[in-house]
Formats: sequence, C-alpha cells, structure tokens
Amino acid sequence: MSNAIRLAPVDRICEIMRAMSSPIVPIALAVSLFASACGAGGDAVGAAQPRPDAAPESDAAPEPTPDAAVPATYTPVLDDDARAIVPGEGLPAEVVLQAANNNLDIVEHGGRQYLAFRTAPNHFASALARLYVVSTTDELTWRYEGEFHEDTDLREPRLLSLDGKLFLYYAVLGKDRLAFEPQGMRVTEYRGPGDWTPPEWFFGEGFIPWRAKVIDGVAYLMAYVGGENLYEVNGRPIEVYWLKTTDGRTFEPVVPEQPIVLRGGTSETDFTILDDGTVIAVARNEAGDAEFGFGSKICRGEAGAPATWRCAGDVRRFDSPLVFRHRGEVWLFGRRNVTETGAYDLGLHDKPLQEQSSLYAADYWNKPKRCALWRIDPEALTATFALDLPSRGDTCFASVLPRGEDAFVVYNYSSPVDGPDIGWLRGQTGPTLIYRHTLRFEETPTLSPPNP
Repeated sequence: MSNAIRLAPVDRICEIMRAMSSPIVPIALAVSLFASACGAGGDAVGAAQPRPDAAPESDAAPEPTPDAAVPATYTPVLDDDARAIVPGEGLPAEVVLQAANNNLDIVEHGGRQYLAFRTAPNHFASALARLYVVSTTDELTWRYEGEFHEDTDLREPRLLSLDGKLFLYYAVLGKDRLAFEPQGMRVTEYRGPGDWTPPEWFFGEGFIPWRAKVIDGVAYLMAYVGGENLYEVNGRPIEVYWLKTTDGRTFEPVVPEQPIVLRGGTSETDFTILDDGTVIAVARNEAGDAEFGFGSKICRGEAGAPATWRCAGDVRRFDSPLVFRHRGEVWLFGRRNVTETGAYDLGLHDKPLQEQSSLYAADYWNKPKRCALWRIDPEALTATFALDLPSRGDTCFASVLPRGEDAFVVYNYSSPVDGPDIGWLRGQTGPTLIYRHTLRFEETPTLSPPNP
C-alpha cells in the first residue's frame, strides 16, 4: 500500500485533526493543521505552527549522518531532460486519464519498455480507479497494452518479466474513501497487445504486493499483510513476506519455514542483494513499535541467514522505498519530508503509541515533500541524502531501468513540478503527473593528499 496516507481519506484526516483540539495537543497546532489541510480558513498549505522546541523549517536537504562517513565511489547527477509522460504526447487513444496519475512500475520485456500506472479522480480510494499498461521502444510513442477496472480501488501495479513471460500484479482494495479495505493481490499474464489472462487471486487474503524483481535469475516478491492496522495501532502487527517464484503465479518463502522477515509497524519494504549474498532492505515503519519508534527501518540479513534481519531505526519516513545497486553501492529512492530534520518521529515517546501516531501523522501530512535519492551504508545501516528529483506535493513512487553501466531511466509521479510547493495532503486531492528523468553516476574524484 504505497504512500499509505493516501488511503487515509481527507475526511478521516480532518476528523483526526478536529479531535486533536484537546489538552493532548496545543490548540494553536490543531487549529493551524485543520485550517490549512481541511479548508477552515487560513492561507498557505503546510503552514502549521512549529512545535515550541522545533528548529526553523527549511527546504535544505538534511545533513549526512556522522556514521555514514564513507564517501560514495560514484556521485549521482540528474540530466536536464525531465518531462511529463502521463499526461503527455504519444499516449494511445484508449488511455482515458483522470486527474491523479500515480502508482507506477516499468520493466523491459521483449525489446520494449512496459509502463503500468493508476489513474483516478484523486489519490484516495475510488471505484473509478483504473490501471493501464502501455509500452514503447522510444519513450515517445506508446502502444496500448491493457486496462484493468473492477469497480473498486486498484493500485500497486507491479510488472515482472520472467523467462519470456510478462506478469502484472496489483492490489485490490475497497471503494469507501473513509476506510482502508485490503482484499488481496491479483495476477494476470500478458498474451499480446490488449490481451491478458483473466486476473486471478493469489497467495493470500489481504496481501498487498510491494516490489517484484529479478536478481541473478531469481524472481522475488515483497508483500505485506495487516495493512488495515496502520491507523488503528491496535497491537495487531503488520507482517512483511519475502517470496520467490519460478512460474510467476505460485510463490514460496525465499527461506523455507521463514516467510516473514519483519513483524510490527513496517509495511512497504524493498531490498537488494550484495555480491556476497548479504540482503540489504529498507522498510517504511509508519505504524511504529516500542523498540524502533516511528519512521523507517534499514535492515541487513547475512548471507548464511538471509531472512533473519538485523535492523536499525531511522526517524525519517522513506515512503515508497525502491532499493537498487550501482557498481556495488546501495541506493534508495524514497519520500523526503521537507523540514529541518526530515523527521517523522518527533520524539514524543512519553505518550502512548496511538497518541504518537496521530500527532506524527497530522504533522507529516501537512508538510511539503520531495522524492529523493539516498545512499545506504550496508554496514552502518544509515541513509545519507544525495539529491531530489524535481517533485513536490503528492510525490514519490519511483521505478528505474538501467541504461548502460552508469545511467538509469527513472519514472516517478508528482504534483505539477512547476506549481506551488503545497503540502502532502493538499497534493493528494489535486492532479498528479508521471515524469521521466535520467539519473547518471559519475566517478567521484579522489582528493590527492597534500604535499608534505
């Protein structure tokens, strides 16, 4: 359930904010949040009053953490070629777009590049949601490949090219914008332009697919169950499953008898595997837990026990994590909170988890966002900011394709990048577009030691 807050509809968010006008929360903060996010007067979106002990907010990127001191061998840079793909010229006439174009995935298959994405009235659950698949050879002219609509909300499209076959996985949810109703995962196989096998349920009830990928010839799927507990903080955990498949339809644990790699407050999780077999993963920890608090977890599974993960907590929330490697180094695309520290966990640990959850969410929903690239230190289990994609408002659901040894094509969605720098909640109620970028890695110059 990417960007899980987009499934917590505006009405419910506003109800939470109204309820926050109590001795638990300073009145000025509750009034400001309600005014800017729910339309009860006020001016600029995201103008919540800072906490009395908070540092001044800034669009500046957070400083690298001291324990991530080893410099990257390659420096990431963006080419000046960003452009909108959806909406955009070259899309087939069969694609009927709505205002919000977001959840997406791209994959190379059979000499073509396939793009799957969701379109809906806004980012919240809707029976009008549709998933489209289109393909191209030049990223200019696109061929219609298929449409999926089930009179309920659909999202998290995931494409997998395996042994000459192309599979699409997606999540089926409810259509009540006031509720989060995960029903499960569907799979369908591509047979030709506009022709797919009938979608089938697979693996388990209530599961949400997060990432499907092939590493060293093995096809993996990360999925989680229990997402309905994200906003309840009811003691029932969310469980992250690490699975593999040989046929694209049936899945089994990567490590037999150990299908669950994380249990607690984490949901969206992605991973990569180092040359020695070590697993490095990043998980969004929105629901929080007593040990790690709230934010994210950066985890490591040793080669001899790859499903037994040792994790470190991070107070930042790397929503919609995409983990990938370049020349042995580990990188992450994930959402960045545009504040002085970028923190989601505000350190209110003397309060019950439910209370912390509401306070942190209300603060976070109202702040501007970016889709950022971070470097992951696989030893220290830390994330260091590298750069922002052109992005703002409601943003961050990246997918990448390699272009040679040192470049990647990056697709991501965002509120209009030439529009106002609005808060996340307001962005979720407005239009979003899918943009294409080129990310390159340049060898980092080595500083010569000073002459004696």
